Amino acid sequence: MKSIAALQVAVTAAAPFDGEPSDVELDAIELEMPAILADVALLDAQIMTIDRAPSELDHQRIRRARRRVLAARRDLANRTATESDTTVSGGAA
Repeated sequence: MKSIAALQVAVTAAAPFDGEPSDVELDAIELEMPAILADVALLDAQIMTIDRAPSELDHQRIRRARRRVLAARRDLANRTATESDTTVSGGAA
């Protein structure tokens, strides 16, 4: 009977994975952190109203959290679009 582990080395012969994120991955996480935190705040606001009828204050809290999520995602999209525009060269000839 053949051992699967012997065949697996050829499939996973890429660079060794040490279990830690690379610097590029950490930079990407740091860039997305405001959007991540806004999503967490929205989830917190929604979770608070799961087991009860939401009050007007709850509705305001959820609306405010949704606006923060949209603003954070907009800022992230604009930031990544600006960065990609500066790295792309060329144009009309």
